[in-house]
Amino acid sequence: MKTTLTYDKYFTQTDREKNIAVLKDKFADLITVESICKTKEGKDVLALTITADNKKASEKPAFYIDGNTHAGEVTGMMAAMHTADYLLTNYATDEKVKKLLDDNTFYIIPCVSPDGSDAYLTGPAILRSVNRDYIKDPEGLYQKDIDDDGVIRMMRVKTKYGAWKKDPDNDDLMVPRTMEDREGDFYDVYTEGLIDGYDGVDVKVKRADWGLDFNRNYPFGWNCEPIQQGAGPYPLSNPETKAVVDFVNSHPNICAVLTHHTSGGILLTPPGNESEAKAPKYDIEVYNQLGAICQKKMGYKKLNIFDSFLSDQEHYDSGAFDDWCYGSHGIYATTLELWNLEERAGVPMVYNKPENLFRQAERTAACYKWVKENCPDKYASWKKCEHPQLGAVETGGFDIKQTFQNPPVSFLVSELEKTTDFSIAYASMLPKLVIESVDKEDLGNGFFKVSIIVGNTGYLPTYVSDRARFLKENKGIEIVIKGFDEIIEGKEKTVIEDLSSFSKTNTDNYFYGNISTFNSDPIHKKVTWIIKKSDSKPVEITVSSRKAGVVNTSI
Repeated sequence: MKTTLTYDKYFTQTDREKNIAVLKDKFADLITVESICKTKEGKDVLALTITADNKKASEKPAFYIDGNTHAGEVTGMMAAMHTADYLLTNYATDEKVKKLLDDNTFYIIPCVSPDGSDAYLTGPAILRSVNRDYIKDPEGLYQKDIDDDGVIRMMRVKTKYGAWKKDPDNDDLMVPRTMEDREGDFYDVYTEGLIDGYDGVDVKVKRADWGLDFNRNYPFGWNCEPIQQGAGPYPLSNPETKAVVDFVNSHPNICAVLTHHTSGGILLTPPGNESEAKAPKYDIEVYNQLGAICQKKMGYKKLNIFDSFLSDQEHYDSGAFDDWCYGSHGIYATTLELWNLEERAGVPMVYNKPENLFRQAERTAACYKWVKENCPDKYASWKKCEHPQLGAVETGGFDIKQTFQNPPVSFLVSELEKTTDFSIAYASMLPKLVIESVDKEDLGNGFFKVSIIVGNTGYLPTYVSDRARFLKENKGIEIVIKGFDEIIEGKEKTVIEDLSSFSKTNTDNYFYGNISTFNSDPIHKKVTWIIKKSDSKPVEITVSSRKAGVVNTSI
C-alpha cells in the first residue's frame, strides 16, 4: 500500500505529532487536526478530521477510528495512523479513496492514552491504560526490571513448594508439575519484580498500581470496584475517556466506529452486556456481514462479546466504549483485536472456554518455537540474577510487548495494511443521501409546482440501526425550500421519516427459483410544493439528515 509515512517503529507522542504535522503540511486541503483534551502530563489527545472539502465535514456521514485505549496496545495506534495516511496519500490517484472522502468524513483519534502509550514504549513497564496510580495495594510483588535489560520478563524461584519444573527437553521452557513429581527441582514463576512488605516467606502478587482501565470507564453499564476492576471512581472520571465521549456526542454524523486493540486476531461486536439474541435482528445481520468482510480481508473471526468471547457472563466486562456507542446511540461499533501470535504458531485460542495449565504450556512452547524462528531477539534464555529480597533467582522469557501483545516490527506493516483494507470496506457501509430528481411545472400567473425526490443509496438506512430507531436517535430528514415569494401548498421546512436502504429490502430468494422483492420501508420519497414567485432567481432546496449528511440543489 502506498503511504507517505514509514512504519518501521512504534510511534511515541513526539513521533506521532511530527508525522501528523507532515500529513497536515502535505494534505492541508484534506485534513484538520485538533486537541480534544490535555492529559495529566500535558500531552494532547489529537483528533484528525479527514475529508474532501473539510469545511463540510459535519455535513457528511462519518466513520470513527481510534487506537491505544490501552497503553500497551500500540498496534492499534499505528493502524489508525496508517489508515489516515493511506486515505490522504491516495486521494488524488485512487478512485475508491476519492469517492470515500468526497462522500464521507473520517474522524480518527490515533492515541486515546498518550501518557500511557509513552510510558509503555519508553520504559520496561507493562500497564493497562495509563501510568496513574489507582487503588494501590500496600504490599506485594510489583513489576521491576531487576536485571536491567530493559524488559519485564519472568522470574523463576527454586522452591520445594513450586508448581513448575523445567521442561526436560528444553531448559528455556517451564511445564506444570504433576502428581508424580515428588523429587527434583521445582519453581514458582512470577513476573520480574520486587516485593513491598515481604515477610521473608510468602510472595503475594500486588495489584498493579497503574490499574486504570479506560475501556471500563464509559457510562454504559458502568460498574464500580470490585465488581469491575479498573473502572475508575465514576464513569468518565478520566479526562481522556470524557474527551472521547464529548467528541462522539458533538459529532452526531458518526454512523460507525472501529476501535483498535490487541491482541487475538478477532472482531468483537456488541452487545457485550446481553446475548445478541436480545438485540434487533437487522443489527446483528449487519454485524455478521462485517464479520464476513473481516474474515475475508484479515482472516479474523467475528465473535459476539457476550455470547462467544466472555468466559464469565454473570460478571461481564462493563463500561466498554463499543457497548456505549451501540447501546446508548445505536452506532455500529466494533473492537478489532489486532495481531495473533498463537494463530501464527498454530495454536489458536478458543474463547469462552477455560484452559488448563498443561494446554497453556503447550501453547507457550509453540509460541516459543515461532519467536525463536522469526524474532529470536524477543526471547531471553534464563540467566542467574541476585534478587535483593529472594536471593538467587533466574530471569528470562518473552519480551511480550513485541510478541504476544504486538507484532515484532518486521511484521507490523503487513498487519497495518490488512487493517486499513478492512477499515475502508467497513466505511463503505455508510448511508448516502441523494437528490434523485427535482422538477418544476409552470402553473401560470407566477405560480409553480416544485417536486423533489430524495433517496438513500447507501448500505445502511439513514437512521443507521434499529437500535438507534428504538432510542429515537433518528430525527427524520429535513427538507427546506427557499427563494419564493409565497408558499401556497406545503411548508418551508418539511420533515419526512428516515429512509430505509437496500440492505433492508424484503427479498425472498427461494420462491420456486425466482428472486422476489416484497413491500419494504421506503428508500426514496417525493415532496411537492406550490409556490408563487415573481423573479427568475433560483429556488434553493436543502435536504439534511443527522446521520446521512446534507445535500443541496437549485431549480
